[in-house]
Amino acid sequence: MPNEEIQLESIPHGKLGLITLKSSESLGQKVDEYLVRWRSTRQQLHPNDIAFKGYQRDSYLIEHSLPRFGNGEAKGTIKESVRGDDLYIMLDITNHSLTYKMCGQINHMSPDDHYQDLKRIIAASSGKAKRINVIMPFLYESRQHRRSSRESLDCALALQELVDMGVENIITFDAHDPRVQNAIPLHGFESVTCAYQFVKALCSNVDDLVFDNDHMMIISPDEGGTDRAVYLANVLGINVGMFYKRRDYSRIVDGRNPIIAHEFLGSSVEGKDVFIIDDMISSGESMIDVATELKKRKAKRIFVISTFGLFTNGFAKFDEAVEKGIIYRVLTTNLIYQSEEMLSRDYYISCDMSKYIAYIIDTLNHNTSLSELLNPYDKINSIVAKYSRGELEHH
Repeated sequence: MPNEEIQLESIPHGKLGLITLKSSESLGQKVDEYLVRWRSTRQQLHPNDIAFKGYQRDSYLIEHSLPRFGNGEAKGTIKESVRGDDLYIMLDITNHSLTYKMCGQINHMSPDDHYQDLKRIIAASSGKAKRINVIMPFLYESRQHRRSSRESLDCALALQELVDMGVENIITFDAHDPRVQNAIPLHGFESVTCAYQFVKALCSNVDDLVFDNDHMMIISPDEGGTDRAVYLANVLGINVGMFYKRRDYSRIVDGRNPIIAHEFLGSSVEGKDVFIIDDMISSGESMIDVATELKKRKAKRIFVISTFGLFTNGFAKFDEAVEKGIIYRVLTTNLIYQSEEMLSRDYYISCDMSKYIAYIIDTLNHNTSLSELLNPYDKINSIVAKYSRGELEHH
């Protein structure tokens, strides 16, 4: 485990408590299992130290409930003491599988509903917990990250509202625009990259990759995701390319200027494996358009890689693209809800993030630096080297 010696020498900020809202229940259980396993062995070195009281427990999950009234309103209840706890609250605002009744009608929970539930739990613990931290993999309203004309700046407002309620640290993954942290400059905000987990999943599931400029290339599907693609390309030592969206600014469709075409900037992709990397797959149309353009340029295999797989329009278009040989594999993380329909696809590869989240929680609880965790350069190079030597097991 990273920073193991530092963890043993530093006193925890408070007794660790983990609240996973129903939206992220399965992920939270995996995180809890890692924390229990690590701390059961570490506790033996401080058996009688009062600073480590409650350090090792059978579970760090705190029982809570969010019952709904008949008109759809709700309340948050924490069913055990959190006084003096270093509290970590996890939720997935994209989980549309959860429902509740309002006036006899079944409603699917929206991001707004999940966000309100988060505030209810914070309100139930405020004034009691020693510190409140929120782990929100998909940052609420992160797609409304900048203001144009007479628009609401929802993401910044949400961040300010959370810190006003007493939240000290907000952990998210691949924020659509990490600059939203400027809205809360005096509080902790981390946008964590999933680069290492992507490379690990690729190496574990594909046995004939060659990590060099002659065989591989990384593509950003738009100008907004260029930094993400450039970082991974630099770490792996391969070339990067980019598409930009040519839009029709004379009209607006569904709140946006429609895309006319995707234009490519970069060197030749002919005969190369190509990774299209982005923060999210929403409807997936842009990804498929970009993959189609790359196939026209004679790319070999196309891997679609994204932190968040929303798939708002279902999987029919992806199934068709795979059948036609346009897309080879699709990779997303388990940070957000994964439907059985998604997991059943042969071309889909899931990247497990539970161990990484457990590392982050454990490190923060000890008030030690996250720098090593947030920069996966050495770990990526290590796993690629093992893969190239044939020392890595394949699934």
